[in-house]
Amino acid sequence: MARHNAAEIVTGAAVLTAAGLFLAFAVAHSGRGNTSGYPLLAKFERIDGLAVGADVRLAGVKVGTVTHARIDPKSYMAEVEFTVANGLDVPKDSSAEITSDGLLGGKYLSLVPGGDSTILKAGEAVTITQSAVSLEQLLGKFIFSVSDMKSAATPGAAGTTPAGNPPPAPPATQQGGTQPR
Repeated sequence: MARHNAAEIVTGAAVLTAAGLFLAFAVAHSGRGNTSGYPLLAKFERIDGLAVGADVRLAGVKVGTVTHARIDPKSYMAEVEFTVANGLDVPKDSSAEITSDGLLGGKYLSLVPGGDSTILKAGEAVTITQSAVSLEQLLGKFIFSVSDMKSAATPGAAGTTPAGNPPPAPPATQQGGTQPR
C-alpha cells in the first residue's frame, strides 16, 4: 500500500512540475509582460473592449503595450496610456485608433505614423484619435435600416407602389346598360 501512495505522490509532483514549466514558458513568451519603452497618451470618446495589457501595433507589428486606462474628469473622455518601443520615433501628426483583431478577437491600439518631422517625446499625447466601433451598434443600425427598406418597398404601403407612384385607378364601368360609342 505504501508503494501505491509514494508512486501517486511522485507522479502528481511530476505533473505539477510540468504544468508549472508550461505556465512559466507561456508567461515569458506571451509579450504581455514587456512594457519597456517610452510612455505616450491618447484620448478617445470610447475604448470599448480595449484592456490594459493590449497590444500597440504599427503596421501590424507589436511595438508596445497599453499600460493604463482611465477617465479624464474634465472632458469625460477615456485617456489611454501606452508604451512604444525605445528607438521607434512617432511623428507628432500620427494617429491612434482602436481596432479589432478580427470579428471575435480582442481590441488593440493601432498607430498610424504621420509625416511631421517633429517627434513625440515621452509623456506627450497623440492628438488624432479614432474611437472603438461598437459592433452591437453597427448591427442594430443595419437591422433597423433593412426593416425600414422592407417596409418602404412593400406594395400598397401608404398608398404608393414600390416606385413611389400612386396605384392605378380601377377600370371604369358604365351603369345603365348602355354601350360606349
